[in-house]
This record gives sequence, structure tokens and C-alpha cells, in this order.
Amino acid sequence: MSSAQSPHSELVGALYRDHRSWLLAWLRRNVACPQRAEDLSQDTFVRLLGRDELPAPREPRAFLVAIAKGLLFDYFRRAALEQAYLTELMLIPEGEQPSVEEQQLILEDLKAIDRMLGQLSTKARAAFLYNRLDGLGHAEIAEKLGVSVPRVRQYLAQGIRQCYIALYGEPT
Repeated sequence: MSSAQSPHSELVGALYRDHRSWLLAWLRRNVACPQRAEDLSQDTFVRLLGRDELPAPREPRAFLVAIAKGLLFDYFRRAALEQAYLTELMLIPEGEQPSVEEQQLILEDLKAIDRMLGQLSTKARAAFLYNRLDGLGHAEIAEKLGVSVPRVRQYLAQGIRQCYIALYGEPT
């Protein structure tokens, strides 16, 4: 393995050295759990390493906070999803509850669906959920979202496409 680093990894290394402790302090102010703040800090830099291109940011701290906020939002959304699942699970009679292993698989599936829907715009996600979970028709969704019926059809097609990709991968 070569000891020479790419300019990309050198930039991430410099951001890490210069701003990690500041980012960690910012996260600790926004997350109750110090371990979660540490994880989110590391995830921020891992996300940077995973990018194909990384131009040097003009405002490194604002840049890092923007990435960390996205990760924080994802974390809180997944935590809310998990809590909603656990709340619903408590409503099932004890003898009918899925096994612990099945519960974990269901939770992982819910998180995968959440990630998949996270690829959609806010309105496309809302339209898809209104249609699939609430059973609303195109006109009702259009009224709720303040868009046209053809736009609702586009949103639903985007949601169905994301489901297809989740099940079968990107179409060729």
C-alpha cells in the first residue's frame, strides 16, 4: 500500500485535524448522548471520504455542520420510526408478538423503506404516503399538497420507482 495520500483524503484529513473537536462540541450541544455525538462526528468525516469529488469548502465549519445536520436529522427520524414501531408492537397481545429476531428484521425493513423514501422530495414522499398508507386518491392528494393531479401522478411514479430500485436495483 502506498503511503502517498490523494488530494481528496488529504483535504478530509485537514478538515478532521482542524475542525473535528469544534464539530464534536457543536454536536454535544445538540445531542443528549455524548457517544451519539462522537458517532455523528465520525460519520460526518466518513461521509466526506465516501464522496467522489470534494472541493475545498470556503466555510469549513458551515460545511461540516450542514453534513452533520443531515446525519442528525436522519438519526432523529430513524429514532422516531423505531419508537413508533415499538409503540405499535406493545399494542399486540404478548402471545401474538413476533420473535425478537423477527422484530429486528421488521425494524431493519422499516429503516430501509425510510431510506428509500428519503430519496424523494418532501412532496413526492407525502404524496406516496398519502396514497399508500391513507388510501387517498390523486385529486385528494393534489388538494392537500397544493399541486395538480398530473404532478401527483409524477410523484407517485417516483415513489414506485424507488420501491422498484429497493427491490430489484437500478433499472438497466
